[in-house]
Amino acid sequence: MLIFITLGVFLLMEGVTWCTHKFVMHGFGWYLHEDHHQPKYNGFEKNDAFFVVFAIPSILLFYYGTYTEHTYLFFIGLGILCYGIAYFLVHDVLIHQRFKWFKNTNNNYLRGLRKAHKIHHKNMGKEDSQCFGMLFVPFKYFQKPKI
Repeated sequence: MLIFITLGVFLLMEGVTWCTHKFVMHGFGWYLHEDHHQPKYNGFEKNDAFFVVFAIPSILLFYYGTYTEHTYLFFIGLGILCYGIAYFLVHDVLIHQRFKWFKNTNNNYLRGLRKAHKIHHKNMGKEDSQCFGMLFVPFKYFQKPKI
């Protein structure tokens, strides 16, 4: 049963991430997110502070799920952590190549994610962006271009 809590939270985090990206990062949190939309990345960005924002609830849930009788809280925190790891691997490693680990990946799903994210970054400003998701993006980005 607890594995379903972890899996459910992992899936729910895509919606949380979409809403946070659209309404916080491209809203009142633009100050922290703006440098992520600049063409060059030099080490850490102010945008990386959002990793801490998402890590705090996960850490607290681990703590309270371990040291209280509410063990399900641990598995909620685990779902958040697993999503954070997936986000890091897909967004920072695969899409933005901040680490050169998966440079030559040629998977249709991953190409679709890259294409959607490229469309998101096409707009350098706060307004009029699209594709705020990370693991689930519109199907049109997975289709091969018609020649």
